[in-house]
This record gives sequence, structure tokens and C-alpha cells, in this order.
Amino acid sequence: MKTEQSLSRFSPLTPIATTQPILFIDSTAPLTELHACASERLHATLDYLTLMACATLRDSAASDFNTLTNVARILVQDVTDVFGVIEQRGLEGE
Repeated sequence: MKTEQSLSRFSPLTPIATTQPILFIDSTAPLTELHACASERLHATLDYLTLMACATLRDSAASDFNTLTNVARILVQDVTDVFGVIEQRGLEGE
């Protein structure tokens, strides 16, 4: 596979803890697979946030809230990036 092909094939996930992309999305994957990936993360985030909304966190430290929100932020960012690939493919007429 040529370098140009691999660069156009893989779309980077938004780097959160790094200065450059480390994780990539295969932008040529079937749309059903891309949708399943985004759907899984979105539903996991919803379930996670629902659980947190119902939990009692009286004994939690401030750092616990940062951890909880960071987990949700990472999952939602992943979903956003995958939907971006899906939308781009849709705009290209596929």
C-alpha cells in the first residue's frame, strides 16, 4: 500500500492526551461497521452517564468528578470523529 493511499484511508481520532494523532479510523470501512462503532460508544456513554446520574457520590473527591467527566468526554469525542468520517463519506456520494 502506498503512503498516499494509507494517509487518505485513515482518519485520525482527535488527540486528547498527545500532541499528535495516535489512533486512526479506517475511513474505507463499511458504513455499517463505522455506524456500529459510533453507536456502541454512544450507548455506552449514555448508560454510563445514566448510572452516574442515579449514583450517590457524597463521599467522592473532586478528582473523581474529573475522572468521570473525562471518560464521557473521550467516548463522545470518539463518536464525533467516527460520525465525521461517516458524514464525509456521505458527502462524497457513497
